[in-house]
Amino acid sequence: MTTAAAFDPQHRQPPLPPSWAFRLGYAGLLPFALGAALVWLVREDAHPYVTAALSAYAAVIVSFLGGIHWGLAFRLPEPPRALLVWGVVPSLVAWLAVLMPAAAGLVVHGAMLAACYAVDRRIYPTQGVGHWLTLRFRLSAVAALCCFLGAAGS
Repeated sequence: MTTAAAFDPQHRQPPLPPSWAFRLGYAGLLPFALGAALVWLVREDAHPYVTAALSAYAAVIVSFLGGIHWGLAFRLPEPPRALLVWGVVPSLVAWLAVLMPAAAGLVVHGAMLAACYAVDRRIYPTQGVGHWLTLRFRLSAVAALCCFLGAAGS
């Protein structure tokens, strides 16, 4: 039985995501941390490649966060339109951010990571997945910080 399936509403604490989800989530922060560090460490001729890589990875993650909302909508016979609309917005914003100069695009990515978390704080509990918010906060905070640090070094 999965952790979510074993949740008893009589208990006050919701289930935690599985421990491997934490490990995988933290592993997903490695490109953010490495990219942000390299922005400050590489020679000037390598700088555009590092910032482009960090921006591209941020765009992938922001798009993933939007896609989660489509997954939530798929579970429902009549999904709220807002789930589907929001599921597309992060990808469109991330695409535009990749096209921008790195200093601006990385700020947009960092802001979008924060915005995705803010939306998820409202949506996840209504969809029965509020127990993921602690992990989401940690991952989003570190990823956004890395984007802002990368932008500052651009």
